Amino acid sequence: MKILAVETSTKHLSIAVAEDDTILVSRSVPPKRDLSLSITFDIERVLQKAGVFLHQIDAYVVGLGPGSFTSLRVGLSMLKAFIMVNDRLVVGVPSLDVIAMNVKSRKPVQVCVISDARRNLLYSCLYEKSGTVLKRKTEHMLKPMAEVLALLSGEVHFVGDGIPLCLQTIKEESVRHFKFTPVFEDEKNWLPNARELAYLGWQRLVKKDVDKIETLAPLYLYPEDCQVSHPVPLPAVDQGQAK
Repeated sequence: MKILAVETSTKHLSIAVAEDDTILVSRSVPPKRDLSLSITFDIERVLQKAGVFLHQIDAYVVGLGPGSFTSLRVGLSMLKAFIMVNDRLVVGVPSLDVIAMNVKSRKPVQVCVISDARRNLLYSCLYEKSGTVLKRKTEHMLKPMAEVLALLSGEVHFVGDGIPLCLQTIKEESVRHFKFTPVFEDEKNWLPNARELAYLGWQRLVKKDVDKIETLAPLYLYPEDCQVSHPVPLPAVDQGQAK
């Protein structure tokens, strides 16, 4: 099964092409001024490097956020446009789950993802991770740092771009209350990447746990951010190249 994974929840676009659980090509693209104008070109380049045509893709996997409101809509709209050309299976994966997969350990560990949601809040989720098996211990949350830390005990691996904002607070709280011991992941692991997204998608695809493209929507934890006055247009697809 050939899989195209696209992650757009942050400023960095991440794309991967996989065959089952093996990554053929992956690429991280630095922020650009207008993602909607460049995403098709970037996806085409990754497909070409993998030696795969769009019509050969069997399933699409997309990161659902939470994250950048506009970028998430662009990414999902792009996948919907592809499915209009080539009707394929689709799986949506929360981006916090993808970030949690960046933590590599030979032993079972607790993982706390903390991503900057601004307004002094964090997107967060707590997991148990054993090898490549990821289990959520909480819902995907939008909370202040203090409320996230109150949930923790034992050794906890922190990962996500919220670390620089909360590093000192986490260290102070761990010393003050001795409830948890923090381990901080390297900066290179803070963002979701399409390699891990493709793998999580593949895990669901083999179980035939797929989504309906008609109802698939980004994961918004800010209720007010769900209000859209004008629909985002679908990016143009070159049907000649798609074939």
